[in-house]
Amino acid sequence: MYSQHKIKLKPLCEGEAWTLFMEKLGDDKALSPEVEQIAVDVARECAGLPLGIIIVARSLRGVDGLHEWRNTLNKLRESKFKDMEDEVFRLLRFSYDQLDDLALQHCLLYCALFPEDHKIERDELINYLIDEGIMKRMRSSQATFDEGHTILNKLENVCLLESAKMYGGSRCVKMHDLIRDMAIQIQQENSQVMVKAGVQLKELPDAEEWTNNLVRVSLMRNQIEEIPSNHSPRCPNLSTLFHCENARLQFIPDSFFMELHGLKVLNLSYTGIKKLPDSISDLVTLTALLLCGCLKLRDVPSLRKLRALKRLDLLNTKLRKMPQGIECLSNLEYLRLHLIGEKEFSSGILPKLLHLQVFVSSAQIMVKGKEVGCLRKLETLECHFEGHSDFVEFLRYQTKSLSKYKIFVGLLDVDVPYLSMWRFCSRRKTIVLSNLSIDGDRDFQVMFPNDIQELSIIKCTDATTLFDISSVIMYATKLEKLEIRKCSNMESLVLSSRFCSAPLPLPSSNGIFSGLKEFYFCKCKNMKKLLPLVLLLNLKNLEHLEVGECEKMEEIIGTTDEEISSSSSNPITEFILPKLRILRLIYLPELKSICGARVICDSLEEIEVDTCEKLKRIPICLPLLENGQPSPPPSLRRIEIHPKEWWERVVEWEHPNAKDVLLSFVHFETVKMILNYR
Repeated sequence: MYSQHKIKLKPLCEGEAWTLFMEKLGDDKALSPEVEQIAVDVARECAGLPLGIIIVARSLRGVDGLHEWRNTLNKLRESKFKDMEDEVFRLLRFSYDQLDDLALQHCLLYCALFPEDHKIERDELINYLIDEGIMKRMRSSQATFDEGHTILNKLENVCLLESAKMYGGSRCVKMHDLIRDMAIQIQQENSQVMVKAGVQLKELPDAEEWTNNLVRVSLMRNQIEEIPSNHSPRCPNLSTLFHCENARLQFIPDSFFMELHGLKVLNLSYTGIKKLPDSISDLVTLTALLLCGCLKLRDVPSLRKLRALKRLDLLNTKLRKMPQGIECLSNLEYLRLHLIGEKEFSSGILPKLLHLQVFVSSAQIMVKGKEVGCLRKLETLECHFEGHSDFVEFLRYQTKSLSKYKIFVGLLDVDVPYLSMWRFCSRRKTIVLSNLSIDGDRDFQVMFPNDIQELSIIKCTDATTLFDISSVIMYATKLEKLEIRKCSNMESLVLSSRFCSAPLPLPSSNGIFSGLKEFYFCKCKNMKKLLPLVLLLNLKNLEHLEVGECEKMEEIIGTTDEEISSSSSNPITEFILPKLRILRLIYLPELKSICGARVICDSLEEIEVDTCEKLKRIPICLPLLENGQPSPPPSLRRIEIHPKEWWERVVEWEHPNAKDVLLSFVHFETVKMILNYR
């Protein structure tokens, strides 16, 4: 229609749906309490779809009997309410038939395998589409995923899928209940699917339900506890079996997979199984074997025959040893592995998996840098190198830029569990250095990846006490988060002399720390000055600054004699940090100065100052009203202070009236040592 604006009509909310339902029911007399309770559930089953509500309500006009109402509710729950099917499904089927691409149709049908109201992670769904052959693999996984997201976007645009987000922000899609029912109905026309996902099953479906025509079966998220030892479904065409999220399932008999020779995708993730049956070894058509989150799994049989396997997920399992025959999986493109019984990835295996695009191994397994570097098609990497020599070796061999990496270098910190540490790594390109002795090795500095987004340095010692982080990340202009913790003999983050002598470039939009958004600095007991004054010019994107438990810290932004002389012709008196939202200074008993110049940061939301009793001046300039009086930044929400006496008697702001203006935001309490967990 070439409309200028498109408005998406969302389903009715529960209150609106009930009002419409009662209006179309059109019965003057009140419903009995028992019937009304069922009527509410009947209206809810229509899932906010006006046409469905109207059809169902009209069909129930004049019906008083409790049995008829209860029967209608049961039919709706089982998707067997014919009037609604005929009218609503006819329109939904038309939308489905209008899709101009078989891949779009197959993708929509695939989403019906998941339970009602299930949020399906986009990346995981795209992986399934690849496994099933619904999507063709392209020249790179990035190109393939771009194509997959395009398919999902098209289905969202025509409202056959809904956009959603998981807790934590990952992008998902959802299916409306009626669209899901329609998709299941289409697939059941030829008895091709059995979908009993999330329906509280306690036993496996009866043998007669496992028909020859079945192509996909989804039994995910039920309460199935056991599979009978003599059960052997004869489903030669079955390609997909979802048995995941049956947490009570602990044992699968050998007989179960005996007749499933066409199986391509097997998902047993998040079950309670301790051992896979040996018959798994003969599923030679498998392209995806998914066992993620099987916390009790100790052993898997030989994988030697599974040459077609392209995706193997053994993350968050408790395998005692490397699966036998894994080196034979020459077509493997995706491998996630967790071992508790071995400390090193067996030498010689990785170089044989030349098609790997995704390699994720748990922190307990150390890998060799050269072997990982040989994986020329690698695009996503999460691994642990024993030391920085392995890391440098990896960089030397891996010439391709990775789209995502999380690399841990050094010994695990027993004080901070690896998984806890990893949880706070939010960027796609992250490196954690832990328990290393850094002596400014030239190769290490030069070869540090320039596209790094997040860097954590934990318990690293410095042989020369002059370790200069600027030399390591000089060209890392995409760095967004920097965390330094427990580096006890680090005395300087960057050497001021580097910025006061030619030919070093002046601070600029692509200089050191120019992209930095979050900066955490904690428990470095010999550090006296965090950053030189000249670097403040680069921190235009800084949003979050936390400094804590540094016993000798005297200045956050310091000014040296060299800086004063170099800037004497144009002295620096004022800085703007336009995006700074959170400032936390915690247990800095020797802190005397935040910054020698005035600082303007009108985006501040939170300020916390705890046990910084030698600090006498806060250099933050508040916005001024027309009469010259200060006012809080519009974004300000909270100021936490300890001790109260320091605030009242010692510290002053840039404007003499600032403390009075800010008093309503101030809370006098002991701030928790929030940096302890980092």
